[in-house]
Amino acid sequence: MLLSLRKAFLRVHLLFSLGALFMVSKELIEKAREIHGHICPFLVLGLRMSEVAMARLGVRRAGVVESIREDIVAIVEVNNCLADGVQVATGCTFGNNSLIYIDTGKNAVTIFKRGGKKGIRVYVDSERIKSKYFTKDAPELFRKVIERRGSQEDIEKLHKLWEEIGYSLANIPEDELIVQEVEIVEDIERAPIFESTKCSKCGELVMAPKTVYIDGKPYCPTCAGREVPAVVGRGITPSFKTPFRVVATLTPRRM
Repeated sequence: MLLSLRKAFLRVHLLFSLGALFMVSKELIEKAREIHGHICPFLVLGLRMSEVAMARLGVRRAGVVESIREDIVAIVEVNNCLADGVQVATGCTFGNNSLIYIDTGKNAVTIFKRGGKKGIRVYVDSERIKSKYFTKDAPELFRKVIERRGSQEDIEKLHKLWEEIGYSLANIPEDELIVQEVEIVEDIERAPIFESTKCSKCGELVMAPKTVYIDGKPYCPTCAGREVPAVVGRGITPSFKTPFRVVATLTPRRM
């Protein structure tokens, strides 16, 4: 089993180096690598799932007009590597307000175009994918490295293995994914524009809805000592305290 997987990965590497056509293009995978830092299985799955959804919906990657107007929307249900693949493939990002994160903990992406009621949701069963495309030692090696128990050799081994598996998933057939048509039943507002207020303590501007008033004076949540919602490794946490404090304001460095 392990030997046959290795042979398959070698064939994928050969095709990749020769510039063979992939369902997910070499250029897109490299662009994802630049943003994500490395190639891994769920990064490539995010690319592939997004392309399947966009093809089914009949839309292309968000360009200048679509990203400014937030016309194309992608909804991800997990904040793992898959989400970066979705951002690269769709052009819907956290910064241009076209990426929505709902904390269901599922490896899924839904894409729709504003003004329509139809969307396409693509889900991947991670257990099925791992049993078919991962080597037996891959999950334990990953856990060992992530839990900081791995050596430099383990990290390098995982990096190589992750790339091999990632490349193999560039051509994952659509029937390995669960593709669903969905109806958009709730409108998602475009990003609103808010006025800013100045914090009475630090002097920094803060969006008006985030301002905390104490004794009639405006403060940012940090200076007010308030906990706020945040996205961390486990997902969305409703109570998160700013994990830093300013110790100095540095002067500009001279060139």
